[in-house]
Amino acid sequence: MRIDIILLVAFYIIAPALILIACKKFPLLNKLGSIALAYILGILLGLSKLLPENFYDVQDILTSVTVPLAIPLLLFPSKIKDWFRLAGPTFKALLVGLFSVMFTVALGYQFFKPEGDTEFWKIGGMLVGVYTGGTPNLASLNVMLGVKPSTYLLVHSYDLIIGAFYFLFLITFGQKFFGYFLPAFKSNLSSKDKVKEDELGAYDRLFQRSAIWPILKVFGLALLIVAVSFGISQLFPKDYFMIAVILGISTLSILSSLIPGVNKVQESFDVGMYLILIFSIVVASMVDLSNLATPTFALLAYLSFVIFGSLFLQMILSKFTKTDTDTMIITSTALICSPPFVPVVSGALKNKEILVPGITIGIIGYAIGNYLGFLMAELLKVWPF
Repeated sequence: MRIDIILLVAFYIIAPALILIACKKFPLLNKLGSIALAYILGILLGLSKLLPENFYDVQDILTSVTVPLAIPLLLFPSKIKDWFRLAGPTFKALLVGLFSVMFTVALGYQFFKPEGDTEFWKIGGMLVGVYTGGTPNLASLNVMLGVKPSTYLLVHSYDLIIGAFYFLFLITFGQKFFGYFLPAFKSNLSSKDKVKEDELGAYDRLFQRSAIWPILKVFGLALLIVAVSFGISQLFPKDYFMIAVILGISTLSILSSLIPGVNKVQESFDVGMYLILIFSIVVASMVDLSNLATPTFALLAYLSFVIFGSLFLQMILSKFTKTDTDTMIITSTALICSPPFVPVVSGALKNKEILVPGITIGIIGYAIGNYLGFLMAELLKVWPF
């Protein structure tokens, strides 16, 4: 492997530690948050032209490794009995989120369809798929609808670019902004649990010598869970590969959290969040703004309208359904960005309790995204506009 690639990979791994140190020394940076800083650093790295050509494959490997490993580590300290209270609000938020995406896709189609374009309906179908499921649904609908390769690449590129701004808004100002309109999240943690969480600052326990063995123990279990889940996923069709992987990891991790020796390792969550910081830097550095040099304005406007329009429509509807701020944000994240981004936002919101509901919503989105996307495409194709 080339020395420049080795150094960049090492930078991705070490950079989160530097960010954490900076947050500890500078209150202003700490207020902004380590995840937001990681995302900003990644974007700057992507714009710096320091990344070598054909580095995308290395970045893809890093993102593919960090999130599957992070999910078990984040779920091990979970308390299952606290989740059931969220079942009702989560389902309600899911229905609102799905409606918001489908409505804005249909409405935006009326506004932004170019004159004489006979295939713009396919883009509407792909957007429903990717914003209720994820990239696997986008790729599946690309094949199902027979989309031109150039169109698919533009949609995917614009999605990454606009999604970066959407995501940065959520992890920096989103909670405070939506908090003006929606009720705050009511924690189900007992006072005793909150005291335990506050005994040490974020990530402090990672740097204690006594944490080495517990960390190795849970990290080894996380590796085993990921390996088993990938093995199980081979039994499913390719279209269901990602669903099987995430569902397998989540299920085995939740079951493992019932083991006292695993559940009580508080360092587990910190290690998981460290991996999420690595993921945040890597995925942000993958954004390619060069596609904006000669943009297709109708397509760019359409995607922007759907992403931000669905978010604000969801906020308005959440006001009537009395959905809290954090649940609304995590639902939008799970649908617009897909499950791998749920732990990132959960960490930015400093709310562990919405992690599992968010991942659950994302998995449901993966499962139904192809169906909803195909139905929307067919509807837009025959609708008498």
